[in-house]
Amino acid sequence: MRVLLVKTSSLGDVIHTLPALTDAARAIPGIQFDWVVEEGFAEIPAWHPAVAQVIPVAIRRWRKNFWQTLKNGDWRRFKRRLRETDYDLVIDAQGLLKSAWLTRYVKAPVAGLDRASVREPLASRFYDRSYAVPWGQHAVERVRQLFAQALDYPLPNSVGDYGLNRAQLADTQASAPYVLFLHGTTWDTKHWPETYWRELAERMGALGWAVRLPWGNPAEKARAERIAAGLENAAVLPKLALAGMAKVLAGARACVAVDTGLGHLAAALDVPTLSLFGPTNPGLTGAYGRSQIHLASDFPCSPCLKKTCAYQPTAEDKRRHDLKREWPLCFTRLNPQRVATELEALLLAEESV
Repeated sequence: MRVLLVKTSSLGDVIHTLPALTDAARAIPGIQFDWVVEEGFAEIPAWHPAVAQVIPVAIRRWRKNFWQTLKNGDWRRFKRRLRETDYDLVIDAQGLLKSAWLTRYVKAPVAGLDRASVREPLASRFYDRSYAVPWGQHAVERVRQLFAQALDYPLPNSVGDYGLNRAQLADTQASAPYVLFLHGTTWDTKHWPETYWRELAERMGALGWAVRLPWGNPAEKARAERIAAGLENAAVLPKLALAGMAKVLAGARACVAVDTGLGHLAAALDVPTLSLFGPTNPGLTGAYGRSQIHLASDFPCSPCLKKTCAYQPTAEDKRRHDLKREWPLCFTRLNPQRVATELEALLLAEESV
């Protein structure tokens, strides 16, 4: 059986789809998937053994250069590639109009979530087969349920398996044990305060742990350099592609992460991770897997799910906290001392296994 999967972005969403492929491969021997995914994430699907071909799409880039895309033939070549293979089924696991639109170029039945379950209800009009999947549960489980219904196999009761081989992706050269700080994220409100990262690095140094700091853009690089400045145990990594980042993640003893796509990649590689949540809800999109610890703020307005903090500090807040360095205040409930204690316990637990 050959299935075309459409799940274009984001990094976390792509990773959340992997356990569904593992379920399907175990339930239907010989099934193969081709995966339409944004070009920036095209490395990830290829790591799963059930994926035969990765078909990169560049919707983000094409939107910015629409006429150039038509002129240079990129769009025409993409459509031709979709039509090269005869598929038994197309699964739109994205649930957006942009992903549903791509399915119209494939001559095969299209399956997706029904109007009440999908992120953009109009997308369901493109589907030949629509399935109900309840909201209010983790994204990994929602995708697993969609696949089980679309491909007609019993949903496994076990925890989802990403199907990735950590040993294959890890660096074969031995290195000193290290902890990885995944400090970069998109929303301003999801950033753990920089001064907290600095203090945590110092605390880990006192415990004898090396700290590594990745980055993906100039702002993240500057922050990583400020966190590591003058600390013998902390080092800023060179800029890495996803394959290089996976190699560093696979070799880490543990990670500390904010709500970020790389935190989901750490979970997929079975790396023990402490994830910090202020404005977002870990129950719906938190890192999923073994040894994944979620620390969620219990601040009065958390989780607010807002990209801009609207909290108005009280006089007591201003007295107790440095508002320039400890913002947003929801993260004051997850201070460096608490995080360091939780991280040390996580590391000790892994060493005893």
